[in-house]
Amino acid sequence: MPPRKRAAADDASAESVIKRRSTRQAAAAPGAKAQYAESDSEGPSSPVKSAAKTTKKAKGPKGTALPDADHVKPKSKGPSQTHTAASSSRDVTPNPDPETIPRENPDVERHEGQWYWLMKAEPETRMENGHDVRFSIDDLRACDKPEGWDGIRNYAARKNLRAMNAGDMAFFYHSNCKVPGIVGTMEIVREASEDISARRPGTPYYDPKSTKENPKWSLVHVEFRRKFAVPIALPELRDLGKDDGPLANMQMLKLARMSVSKVSKQEWETLCALADKKAKEAGLEHEDA
Repeated sequence: MPPRKRAAADDASAESVIKRRSTRQAAAAPGAKAQYAESDSEGPSSPVKSAAKTTKKAKGPKGTALPDADHVKPKSKGPSQTHTAASSSRDVTPNPDPETIPRENPDVERHEGQWYWLMKAEPETRMENGHDVRFSIDDLRACDKPEGWDGIRNYAARKNLRAMNAGDMAFFYHSNCKVPGIVGTMEIVREASEDISARRPGTPYYDPKSTKENPKWSLVHVEFRRKFAVPIALPELRDLGKDDGPLANMQMLKLARMSVSKVSKQEWETLCALADKKAKEAGLEHEDA
């Protein structure tokens, strides 16, 4: 399938490529089995990195050498791929069941109280090295297990992922689409662990520099909490970010290409109140988990 046409420049130029569908989702897609076959060699012997994530719950694109910082994920549900054993640093194990991953990582620094974040994903079809990396809030809502936010290949975004504590909340942001904006919320339910997809040749964001001995990339697991009745569009965010507006210091507006950004408590409360107001004016209700 050819890539769907991108959004107009005014809507998408400031957007970073976001989370793609998780490798679990990609592996479950029709015809994906051969593309995701694992290799024991030092280099890929099958199609390499695609720019989006494909897990059940949420994702964003990123890249050290890639044009954007995060990935997007697709929506299929299926078991992790089986790995053919070999004795190389390039060996990878199947993606672990999210239920086996501890909620807290002892290496993650504890912060006081609940922190807030914004995480981007692409809801429309975009082909990255033969893989569709789309992932929407509806895809996340359909997940029956915590979704790994994989595919992040940007150091600043990785730093934010590694700062997250279980129980933190995040806005789900649709990017690189006709109407970019905040469409709902999700909760971080598993703290940072290794993003094994970086070591798996054939995945959208395979990184040959990441090894078992020196894994470079992390992910967190998230769960759907709310879909806003009416999204908060990017132009509204920009208006609120002008001058002394309530979003004047919002990280996402200052670093537009970063797919995982920090949100202050005041910004979170302002945007949730705005979402409630928009829903009331439209005579609609949010959809909760």
